[in-house]
Amino acid sequence: MSSDPSIGGTPPCALIEALFQRGYDRLYAADPTGAAAAFARALAVDPGHGEAWAALADASSDSGAESTDDCCVAEKHCAMARAYGHAVTLDPRSWMWRLGWAEALRRCGEITTAVALFAELAMERPDSAQVRLGNARALSAAGHAEAALAEYREAVALRPDDPEAALELADALTASGDALAAVELLQPLSRRLPDDPTLHHAIGLAWIALREPEKALTALRRARDLDPDDTLGGAAAILALEAGEGSDLSAAYVRALFDRYADRFDRDLLGKLGYAAPELLKAAVDRLGASAGLRVLDLGCGTGLAGVSFRPLAGFLAGVDLSPRMVDKARERALYDRLSVGDVVAALDEAAETWDLLVAADVLVYLGDLAPVFQAAAKALVVGGRFAATVERAADGEGSFALGPTRRYAHAEGYVRAMAEAAGLTVRLMESCTPRREKGVGVPGLLFIVER
Repeated sequence: MSSDPSIGGTPPCALIEALFQRGYDRLYAADPTGAAAAFARALAVDPGHGEAWAALADASSDSGAESTDDCCVAEKHCAMARAYGHAVTLDPRSWMWRLGWAEALRRCGEITTAVALFAELAMERPDSAQVRLGNARALSAAGHAEAALAEYREAVALRPDDPEAALELADALTASGDALAAVELLQPLSRRLPDDPTLHHAIGLAWIALREPEKALTALRRARDLDPDDTLGGAAAILALEAGEGSDLSAAYVRALFDRYADRFDRDLLGKLGYAAPELLKAAVDRLGASAGLRVLDLGCGTGLAGVSFRPLAGFLAGVDLSPRMVDKARERALYDRLSVGDVVAALDEAAETWDLLVAADVLVYLGDLAPVFQAAAKALVVGGRFAATVERAADGEGSFALGPTRRYAHAEGYVRAMAEAAGLTVRLMESCTPRREKGVGVPGLLFIVER
């Protein structure tokens, strides 16, 4: 007798049972596509079968896992969300199905709905580390950093030996300016799990944030030894630190920070941080009278937000940034005539008397000593060329510049003027501004335009 469950005359309950068995056999055989097909056939027999919808969602979560195409991945998560949604409609009592639904919605970009579902689940199942971790991710995606941090802490408290939850909490701590807490969280876990390269890598990045290059190198080298294919991308940071970077806010730290931040950079910066530096700079340049057709270099271009503002003035627009992933995001905008990965001073040193306008929107906050960038700008500008930038403002009585708790430098107005004068540049404009917010409060800033 044939074992094919599709054979005619098979009772519906037996057919569904046989299809379920085939589906789970395919899942165990690492064939999620075959499993999804079996579960879909079960649903063709009984569309009101909640468990079949949930099983189809589980199979969809694994199908196409190897794809790197963002559209394919997003569609996979949206298919999961639809399947879980059907299951929950049929049986809203299953909190595991609701958890799967909320997670799938988060992954396919339905953040507001996901946050609401996770909030309900967290009220019902406060003892579930899986729920608290999912809630933290949703809150983070929605821009609620402090609430997300609290949920990450709950997830780690419920599951203290889970590297995934600890790593995400450490990342959130470092982003909040508390890299020391990230180190203190991860070091005991790395001793319990000494062969996990992700823990040593994350500890290394946290030490970089704390300007402890030797400690960072020790941790990153350990991660490299455990990850010889460099899947974590630590090689560049090791090379930078071995070359002597790290006494300041090192290039290694800035590169690692923004590579991790690239995917959510625009949403966070324009949303919760109220980032306005590009528009403020463009308005200031216009006030001084700017013609079109300029050769413009966007220093620390990030994802290209300043490129959006300055493209109308540019006959040729170039951008440079330390973070390869940020440059990839900028390239997607199709605004720039040339993009490169590298240091801003090195980019300025490449060609003398080349640029009509240099733009640095919220970039100099990652540099303490501004003398090298002013000197390089003076050489890179044509006669009459201008350098327009924002910095965070320090009081003149507090020294030339200071590193704040958010790991960003603030510079005194007197210091900025002195650096411009020393480089032979004339200050055409210097005024207070608010380039962004921190925790809902405007950050005191300075906007300046200097001219060769």
